[in-house]
Amino acid sequence: MTTQRALDGIVVLDLSQVYNGPYCTMLLGQLGAEIIKIEPFGGEPVRWRVVGEQQTAAFDLLNGGKKSVRLNLKHPRGRELFLSLVERADVVVENFSPGTLQRLSLGYDVLARANAGIILATGRGYGAGTPQSEQRAMDLTIQAVTGVMATTGQPDQPPTKAGPAVADFFGGTHLLAAITTALYQRTVTGNGQHVEVAMQDAVVPSLTSSIAGYLDSGGALPERTGNKHSGLAVCPYNVYPAADGWVAILCMNDGHWQSLCRLMGRGELAEDPAFGSPPARVAQMDKLDEIVAAWTAEVTRQELVRRLQDVGVPCSPVLSLSDVMTGPLVGADGMIRPVLDPTGRTTYALGNPLRLPASPPVPATAAPALGAHTDEVLREQLGIAAAELERLRHDNVV
Repeated sequence: MTTQRALDGIVVLDLSQVYNGPYCTMLLGQLGAEIIKIEPFGGEPVRWRVVGEQQTAAFDLLNGGKKSVRLNLKHPRGRELFLSLVERADVVVENFSPGTLQRLSLGYDVLARANAGIILATGRGYGAGTPQSEQRAMDLTIQAVTGVMATTGQPDQPPTKAGPAVADFFGGTHLLAAITTALYQRTVTGNGQHVEVAMQDAVVPSLTSSIAGYLDSGGALPERTGNKHSGLAVCPYNVYPAADGWVAILCMNDGHWQSLCRLMGRGELAEDPAFGSPPARVAQMDKLDEIVAAWTAEVTRQELVRRLQDVGVPCSPVLSLSDVMTGPLVGADGMIRPVLDPTGRTTYALGNPLRLPASPPVPATAAPALGAHTDEVLREQLGIAAAELERLRHDNVV
């Protein structure tokens, strides 16, 4: 029985690097697209960052199942080969600094002349029309300029970046949506297009609670609220000490609050009109946090979570990275999947958060060595013979 996946038959030329674009193309590949990763002679930056000679775990996580082609786009013959691949492809993904493709004479107008149906997908840093639109960007700079840093950390401490690379990955996810939408539109119009997603634009909606708190209070709320609700609109909402760690607990509605009070043996609080509404509880947030913390501190994480879940109060243990890497997220069907590379080394690949019952997941495989598929791709896609491949290597084209 033939396995049919959502993007079977779609060919993606992946010029992207670091996290933003490679995450987008990883997802495309897990939906069935063929991902041909075009890399410069030294490989993309994340291959060797920090580790040196050994391929990094970051590269492994984001590039499993892709084909690596080493191609010199600064060489005229290299650009010619790339445009020949564009003629047979559906999507080109890039997140270079602004103007790079144009300097390589590979802007959208050039690609579209080679293939009117091509979709060029660009991951940008800053939104069009912003003062920084033509500047280089990284996750940290986007967190700084969007308010993510200003709203992260404790109120009496400096702005703090979010631990995860939220801008890179939010941007990559939105770029996936733009590509699949453009592919669908192409089925109607027959034409490709140049789609763009700025990390700056992709991150802003995640600040909804903070923005709403600012607007609702007329700008009076503190920007940084620590582990409290970022709009200071929900209470209890915090991380509380357990006997052996920490547990996150929140009461989104009156039912949650009343269940928590009864569980703590404090039924009188549930009946007290002074705590009878979300605004009333928020007004006494510090006092309620002390009451909840005094109760949680005497109970283990596991027992706290069991009791809270039994009465329907949203909660979770606060897990360390060590906990995560030894927990259920790691495994053959998890979000972090162990795989063997061609040398027998155990590496890891990321799983796919997109669940499509009619599109079975692509089995996880190891990330490719630099240029491992150059001959295969040029031979199969362009019909280039072995002698010509040897000449291309001699001329530093591949």
